[in-house]
Amino acid sequence: MSNVTLRGYQEDAVRFAYKNPRCMISLTMGMGKTLLVLFLISLMRLISREKILVISTKRVVKVTWPTEIREHSDFKDIRYSVIVGTKKQREEALSVDADIYLINFEQLPFLVDYFGEHWPFKFCVIDESTKLKGFRPRQGAKRAKAFAKVAHKYVERIILLTGTPSPNGLIDLYGQYFFISPDIFGLSWQRFIDTYFKTVRVGASSHAVRYEPLPHSQKAMEQKIAPYTFSIDPKDYFDVKTPIENVIKVDLPPDARSIYNDMEKEMFVELGQLEVEAFSAGALTTKVMQIASGSLYTDGKDYAVIHDEKIDALASVIEEANGMPLIVAYHFKSDLERLMAAFPQGRHLDDDPKTVDDFNKGRIPVLFLHPASAGHGLSLHHGTNQICFFTNTFSLENYLQAVERCGPIRQLQAGYDRPVFIHHIVATDTIDELIMQRLKTKETVQELLLNAMRQYRRKHATQ
Repeated sequence: MSNVTLRGYQEDAVRFAYKNPRCMISLTMGMGKTLLVLFLISLMRLISREKILVISTKRVVKVTWPTEIREHSDFKDIRYSVIVGTKKQREEALSVDADIYLINFEQLPFLVDYFGEHWPFKFCVIDESTKLKGFRPRQGAKRAKAFAKVAHKYVERIILLTGTPSPNGLIDLYGQYFFISPDIFGLSWQRFIDTYFKTVRVGASSHAVRYEPLPHSQKAMEQKIAPYTFSIDPKDYFDVKTPIENVIKVDLPPDARSIYNDMEKEMFVELGQLEVEAFSAGALTTKVMQIASGSLYTDGKDYAVIHDEKIDALASVIEEANGMPLIVAYHFKSDLERLMAAFPQGRHLDDDPKTVDDFNKGRIPVLFLHPASAGHGLSLHHGTNQICFFTNTFSLENYLQAVERCGPIRQLQAGYDRPVFIHHIVATDTIDELIMQRLKTKETVQELLLNAMRQYRRKHATQ
């Protein structure tokens, strides 16, 4: 029996999922969906040793699930295999004797073809289930169509996990709930549309249309999905005076890891024809912070893009915000340029008072700000209760100031009965983790640097 301590709502979710073999658990990002499912899996392993398939994005299957398994001693006996890479690597991963097999959505066609009629997974977990929202019985995304071939024929227990079941509106529910039961909304996409939506033409082409829910649709669809869905309001379980912190871990790709290690070890790295050198411990700190976030300045103004892992992670945060505007804190100008390019719907916090007003009125979905510019008196709490640190900051003062722009005190003063969510995107085994330590222990930057250098010397002493 696992000794993992769950919150009350997580215990309720575990009971719900156990009693309802085909269901959706809809909890906001940071509320522990992965942990509660692992708890359920650990309990069910006492009854049956059936192999379990977890399907999600590549980042989640490579980092999130393995990290949760490793970091909780109660799950240490759960064996897992990550099915990514080349065809040969995926086949080797499938040949491993494991309890949980983790695969990304893009590999579903491969997996279904690989097993054919010998599909072995009776228990499937679909993490970030909105990736299947585009499924239609006669068309739709290739990966969803592939999984549809086995979802009802072979899978007996299926759990969908998401923080945002309908990011684009009620229409997103059809594709996801089909995998729970086709009876919920029926096998006909057109009948579903005719029942719950009005078709509005938006262009010259007859195919250029949008679907607007009919007046009765919201309530009717909620009644349809209620028996299969577990969802809560966070304020019923969390103290709204205390922020909910969520650490989103990403792994550096091999090339980026090599660049990071070279800079950490040699204080020097070659990028093609360019040479980048750190001349002091302080400069080294800046350089590895840049690499961890995805770019590296090669001189005073030019930079090279190293990886996009944090960009991909932020895309998931934005999606799971479910329409709630999001503050994104960055550190380097290269961060801002890359963020603006990746998320053109976002806006940079400038000196124009209209920018703050537009954000607070919900006209700006993503607001990029530098913590040092988020000074006293700046109020963004009318616009959101969520902030994400794309690049984390050593300055505790700047960090606290950025959080307080939408923090608990301002939320309560304005009469908003909702908790604040703080997301940190952290590159594993990098300076990001030292920064998180700094924020928690309030150690000085110098102490952290000295400790990091000591750890580095120990790490490389035998190399």
